[in-house]
Amino acid sequence: MRTYWTLGRYNGFTVAEAPSEKDLMKALLPWTDMVDLETMRAIPREEAMKLL
Repeated sequence: MRTYWTLGRYNGFTVAEAPSEKDLMKALLPWTDMVDLETMRAIPREEAMKLL
């Protein structure tokens, strides 16, 4: 897991990996009362290019 601090709309973001989206959701749920969360699924460029 990596955390980056940013300037602009968001103060920072964290990149995390989990076996499934449900596993990640389980890990994030305890934080929902303390921080605003927005999740995005990322696909490597090479994998996305295969879809074209």
